[in-house]
Amino acid sequence: MLSTPTGAPQSRPGRPRDVRIDEAVPAAVLELLNEGGYARLTMEAVASRAGTSKPALRRRWRSRPHLVVDALATVVGTEPTPDTGCTHCDLIAGINTLTQAFTTDLGRRALPALVADLADDPELESAFLDRFFHPRRATTAEALRRGIARGDIRPDADIDLLLDMLAATTYYRVLFHHLPLTPGLAEQVVGTVLSGVATADWRAAHRS
Repeated sequence: MLSTPTGAPQSRPGRPRDVRIDEAVPAAVLELLNEGGYARLTMEAVASRAGTSKPALRRRWRSRPHLVVDALATVVGTEPTPDTGCTHCDLIAGINTLTQAFTTDLGRRALPALVADLADDPELESAFLDRFFHPRRATTAEALRRGIARGDIRPDADIDLLLDMLAATTYYRVLFHHLPLTPGLAEQVVGTVLSGVATADWRAAHRS
Protein backbone atom coordinates (compact mmCIF):
# COMPACT_ATOMS: atom_id res chain seq x y z
CA MET A 1 0.00 0.00 0.00
CA LEU A 2 1.23 3.47 -0.83
CA SER A 3 2.21 5.86 1.90
CA THR A 4 0.32 9.14 2.21
CA PRO A 5 0.77 10.92 -1.14
CA THR A 6 3.02 13.93 -1.39
CA GLY A 7 1.29 17.23 -0.96
CA ALA A 8 -1.82 15.77 0.64
CA PRO A 9 -3.31 17.78 3.51
CA GLN A 10 -4.15 16.13 6.77
CA SER A 11 -7.37 14.15 6.67
CA ARG A 12 -10.23 15.84 8.50
CA PRO A 13 -11.01 14.35 11.91
CA GLY A 14 -13.71 11.74 11.72
CA ARG A 15 -13.50 11.41 7.94
CA PRO A 16 -11.92 8.07 6.98
CA ARG A 17 -9.59 7.98 3.99
CA ASP A 18 -10.75 6.17 0.89
CA VAL A 19 -7.87 3.72 0.48
CA ARG A 20 -9.17 2.66 -2.90
CA ILE A 21 -8.46 6.15 -4.26
CA ASP A 22 -4.93 6.12 -2.85
CA GLU A 23 -4.26 2.92 -4.81
CA ALA A 24 -6.28 3.59 -7.97
CA VAL A 25 -5.00 7.08 -8.72
CA PRO A 26 -1.26 6.32 -9.14
CA ALA A 27 -2.18 3.40 -11.39
CA ALA A 28 -4.38 5.70 -13.47
CA VAL A 29 -1.58 8.28 -13.72
CA LEU A 30 0.84 5.65 -15.04
CA GLU A 31 -1.64 4.44 -17.64
CA LEU A 32 -2.38 7.95 -18.88
CA LEU A 33 1.28 8.95 -18.99
CA ASN A 34 2.08 5.91 -21.07
CA GLU A 35 -0.83 6.62 -23.39
CA GLY A 36 -0.55 10.36 -23.93
CA GLY A 37 2.53 11.71 -22.18
CA TYR A 38 2.99 14.41 -19.57
CA ALA A 39 1.59 17.35 -21.53
CA ARG A 40 -1.78 15.67 -22.04
CA LEU A 41 -2.21 14.49 -18.48
CA THR A 42 -5.05 16.27 -16.68
CA MET A 43 -6.64 16.00 -13.25
CA GLU A 44 -9.98 15.36 -14.95
CA ALA A 45 -8.62 12.43 -16.95
CA VAL A 46 -6.98 10.91 -13.88
CA ALA A 47 -10.18 11.23 -11.86
CA SER A 48 -12.22 9.60 -14.62
CA ARG A 49 -9.76 6.72 -15.09
CA ALA A 50 -9.50 6.12 -11.34
CA GLY A 51 -13.27 6.22 -10.85
CA THR A 52 -13.27 9.23 -8.55
CA SER A 53 -13.76 13.01 -8.75
CA LYS A 54 -11.45 15.96 -9.27
CA PRO A 55 -12.27 17.38 -5.79
CA ALA A 56 -11.26 14.03 -4.28
CA LEU A 57 -7.91 14.29 -6.07
CA ARG A 58 -7.41 17.85 -4.89
CA ARG A 59 -7.87 16.77 -1.28
CA ARG A 60 -4.87 14.44 -1.65
CA TRP A 61 -2.65 15.92 -4.36
CA ARG A 62 -2.12 19.65 -4.81
CA SER A 63 -1.44 19.56 -8.55
CA ARG A 64 -0.84 17.43 -11.62
CA PRO A 65 2.96 17.35 -11.05
CA HIS A 66 2.37 16.03 -7.52
CA LEU A 67 0.43 13.15 -9.06
CA VAL A 68 3.41 12.39 -11.28
CA VAL A 69 5.85 12.49 -8.35
CA ASP A 70 3.74 9.89 -6.57
CA ALA A 71 3.55 7.78 -9.72
CA LEU A 72 7.34 7.83 -10.08
CA ALA A 73 7.78 6.77 -6.47
CA THR A 74 5.33 3.95 -7.09
CA VAL A 75 6.78 2.53 -10.30
CA VAL A 76 10.49 3.11 -9.63
CA GLY A 77 10.38 2.44 -5.90
CA THR A 78 11.94 4.26 -2.98
CA GLU A 79 13.95 1.39 -1.44
CA PRO A 80 15.72 -0.07 -4.46
CA THR A 81 19.03 -1.29 -3.08
CA PRO A 82 18.86 -4.66 -1.29
CA ASP A 83 21.22 -6.27 1.20
CA THR A 84 22.34 -9.53 -0.38
CA GLY A 85 25.76 -9.68 1.25
CA CYS A 86 27.41 -8.71 -2.04
CA THR A 87 28.33 -5.04 -2.46
CA HIS A 88 28.48 -4.81 -6.23
CA CYS A 89 25.39 -7.04 -6.59
CA ASP A 90 23.42 -4.69 -4.33
CA LEU A 91 24.50 -1.60 -6.26
CA ILE A 92 23.72 -3.19 -9.63
CA ALA A 93 20.24 -4.14 -8.40
CA GLY A 94 19.61 -0.58 -7.23
CA ILE A 95 20.70 1.05 -10.50
CA ASN A 96 18.76 -1.55 -12.50
CA THR A 97 15.48 -0.34 -11.01
CA LEU A 98 16.15 3.06 -12.59
CA THR A 99 17.18 1.57 -15.91
CA GLN A 100 14.14 -0.69 -16.11
CA ALA A 101 11.68 2.02 -15.10
CA PHE A 102 13.09 4.65 -17.42
CA THR A 103 13.00 2.41 -20.48
CA THR A 104 9.21 2.66 -20.20
CA ASP A 105 7.20 5.56 -21.60
CA LEU A 106 6.93 6.92 -18.06
CA GLY A 107 10.63 7.56 -17.82
CA ARG A 108 11.15 8.84 -21.33
CA ARG A 109 8.15 11.13 -21.41
CA ALA A 110 7.46 12.18 -17.82
CA LEU A 111 10.78 12.66 -16.05
CA PRO A 112 12.26 15.39 -18.31
CA ALA A 113 9.03 17.41 -18.19
CA LEU A 114 8.70 16.98 -14.44
CA VAL A 115 12.29 18.10 -13.85
CA ALA A 116 11.57 21.24 -15.88
CA ASP A 117 8.61 22.01 -13.60
CA LEU A 118 10.78 21.66 -10.49
CA ALA A 119 12.81 24.72 -11.46
CA ASP A 120 9.89 27.12 -10.99
CA ASP A 121 8.12 25.44 -8.08
CA PRO A 122 10.13 25.12 -4.82
CA GLU A 123 7.28 23.29 -3.09
CA LEU A 124 7.12 20.71 -5.88
CA GLU A 125 10.91 20.37 -5.82
CA SER A 126 10.76 19.67 -2.09
CA ALA A 127 8.05 17.08 -2.65
CA PHE A 128 10.09 15.37 -5.40
CA LEU A 129 13.18 15.22 -3.21
CA ASP A 130 11.35 14.03 -0.09
CA ARG A 131 9.03 11.51 -1.74
CA PHE A 132 11.27 10.07 -4.45
CA PHE A 133 14.88 11.23 -4.61
CA HIS A 134 16.15 11.20 -1.01
CA PRO A 135 14.59 7.85 0.02
CA ARG A 136 16.20 6.08 -2.95
CA ARG A 137 19.52 7.79 -2.29
CA ALA A 138 19.43 6.75 1.38
CA THR A 139 19.13 3.04 0.59
CA THR A 140 22.06 3.19 -1.81
CA ALA A 141 24.10 5.11 0.77
CA GLU A 142 23.47 2.28 3.22
CA ALA A 143 24.70 -0.22 0.62
CA LEU A 144 27.92 1.76 0.21
CA ARG A 145 28.43 1.91 3.98
CA ARG A 146 27.91 -1.85 4.15
CA GLY A 147 30.56 -2.17 1.46
CA ILE A 148 32.97 -0.18 3.61
CA ALA A 149 32.16 -2.35 6.64
CA ARG A 150 32.78 -5.53 4.58
CA GLY A 151 36.15 -4.23 3.44
CA ASP A 152 35.07 -3.91 -0.21
CA ILE A 153 35.23 -0.10 -0.41
CA ARG A 154 37.93 2.16 0.97
CA PRO A 155 36.89 3.81 4.25
CA ASP A 156 37.89 7.25 2.95
CA ALA A 157 35.47 7.04 0.00
CA ASP A 158 33.20 10.05 -0.48
CA ILE A 159 29.69 8.56 -0.15
CA ASP A 160 27.86 11.55 -1.63
CA LEU A 161 30.16 11.65 -4.65
CA LEU A 162 29.73 7.92 -5.23
CA LEU A 163 25.94 8.26 -5.05
CA ASP A 164 26.00 10.98 -7.70
CA MET A 165 28.30 8.96 -9.94
CA LEU A 166 26.24 5.78 -9.68
CA ALA A 167 22.95 7.38 -10.69
CA ALA A 168 24.21 10.11 -13.02
CA THR A 169 24.55 8.00 -16.17
CA THR A 170 20.95 6.80 -16.06
CA TYR A 171 19.48 10.24 -15.37
CA TYR A 172 21.71 11.87 -18.00
CA ARG A 173 20.61 9.44 -20.70
CA VAL A 174 16.95 9.78 -19.76
CA LEU A 175 17.06 13.57 -19.84
CA PHE A 176 19.08 14.05 -23.03
CA HIS A 177 18.40 10.85 -25.03
CA HIS A 178 21.88 10.92 -26.55
CA LEU A 179 22.51 7.25 -25.75
CA PRO A 180 20.20 4.34 -24.89
CA LEU A 181 19.66 2.70 -21.51
CA THR A 182 21.14 -0.69 -22.27
CA PRO A 183 20.53 -3.89 -20.24
CA GLY A 184 24.14 -4.03 -19.07
CA LEU A 185 24.44 -0.36 -18.16
CA ALA A 186 24.04 -0.82 -14.39
CA GLU A 187 26.80 -3.42 -14.27
CA GLN A 188 29.11 -1.21 -16.35
CA VAL A 189 28.50 1.82 -14.15
CA VAL A 190 29.00 -0.05 -10.88
CA GLY A 191 32.15 -1.74 -12.18
CA THR A 192 33.61 1.56 -13.28
CA VAL A 193 32.81 3.35 -10.03
CA LEU A 194 34.06 0.52 -7.82
CA SER A 195 37.28 0.29 -9.80
CA GLY A 196 38.19 3.67 -8.38
CA VAL A 197 37.25 3.13 -4.72
CA ALA A 198 37.48 -0.61 -4.13
CA THR A 199 39.98 -2.05 -1.69
CA ALA A 200 42.85 -4.25 -2.82
CA ASP A 201 41.04 -7.28 -1.43
CA TRP A 202 37.94 -6.57 -3.52
CA ARG A 203 40.04 -6.02 -6.62
CA ALA A 204 41.85 -9.30 -6.08
CA ALA A 205 38.56 -11.17 -5.78
CA HIS A 206 37.07 -9.55 -8.91
CA ARG A 207 39.97 -9.41 -11.34
CA SER A 208 37.95 -11.16 -14.05
